[in-house]
Amino acid sequence: QVLLVESGGGSVQAGGSLRLACAYSTYTRTRMRPYMAWFRRAPGKEREGVASLYSGGGSALYADSVKGRFTISHDNAKDRLYLQMDALKPEDTAMYYCAATNRGVGYPLSRDEYTSWGQGTQVTVSS
Repeated sequence: QVLLVESGGGSVQAGGSLRLACAYSTYTRTRMRPYMAWFRRAPGKEREGVASLYSGGGSALYADSVKGRFTISHDNAKDRLYLQMDALKPEDTAMYYCAATNRGVGYPLSRDEYTSWGQGTQVTVSS
């Protein structure tokens, strides 16, 4: 199981930036690095994958809607996952969730792949 706590949400005008952070800890005997992602859910919509990466190294994957604007990164020394969000748009308004799993992942932006979730942090972008 991976324990997750998000922070960094807030309100910003269109074109602005925010950085979300997710503190995580793992409680497995092998201390295998988790596969991690950011998801979001806008009012009236399904939860969608935004960005993902393997905290043990490798390339990140992004949803088309955020490519070139959002950057996912991690700091293993601090057990932190980040989402830098630039050039924010009103359609980015949503509750953002950090997700993780210690299992292998076939579809990194699919919510079904992840077994642990944070409580969410709200991001609101005004026009």
